[in-house]
Amino acid sequence: MISRCSLLLRSLQAPLLTLLCLLPLATQAAEPTAAAPKAYLSLIIDDLGQNLPRDRRVLALPGPVTTAIMPDTPHAAEFAREAHRAGKIVILHMPMDPATGPFAWHPELPIEELQKRLEAAFQAVPYTSGINNHMGSRMTAQPQAMAWLMGDLQRRHKFFVDSRTSAQTVAAAEAQKIGLASVSRDVFLDDERTEAAISQQLQTAIKLARKQGSAVMIGHPYPQTLAVLERELPRLKAQGIEWIDIKSMISLRSNKAVSYTHLTLPTKRIV
Repeated sequence: MISRCSLLLRSLQAPLLTLLCLLPLATQAAEPTAAAPKAYLSLIIDDLGQNLPRDRRVLALPGPVTTAIMPDTPHAAEFAREAHRAGKIVILHMPMDPATGPFAWHPELPIEELQKRLEAAFQAVPYTSGINNHMGSRMTAQPQAMAWLMGDLQRRHKFFVDSRTSAQTVAAAEAQKIGLASVSRDVFLDDERTEAAISQQLQTAIKLARKQGSAVMIGHPYPQTLAVLERELPRLKAQGIEWIDIKSMISLRSNKAVSYTHLTLPTKRIV
């Protein structure tokens, strides 16, 4: 009887040992794998309103592109209406010193004149949800003017995008002081107008989005830029990148400033 029991125990040992060895593996398999952190991109195209056939290519891009329309262009109002009908966010691309023209802001102008020019610019570009600066390296460094602008935008319920054409900009900081919905540009796509350089800048934006969670890109309706965007934007999702509109980006960042110390950004735009 004892020998029979011993034989039975020995016969069960091997399967039991195998089962015990497999248990940790089964536990590991049951544990959910950590999801990769999400990465978000937003895209703004500046300098729109000058050439309708060209600008309509921007509307055809496969996602929530933000259209930044200059007030002193021949098709500003018409293109703003087309962009609005297409479901795109429209923003005023506000000329600022050293830009010239009837709408441009300059540091020597009194607040009353700045207000008059801003109002005229909004009248020229309908359906705007916010603004960003066209050029403006001198103007965005003016604390008093930028503080007034942010207060005016708050009253109008519009957001501000700091194009960061100068390291001396105080625009985003003034926006944050009063809690205005705002965001800052991370990457210029097309300071160098070659497809190779633009593709490289797009990859820079993707890497930055993966590193800090999000990135805001600004480009222009150059043929080379549009060619790269038409080719590469449909591939973003497969790379784990979510393209969101600029309002969603502002909500995502919750008006918090993003550190730029970890990335050397283009400085060729002397504006």
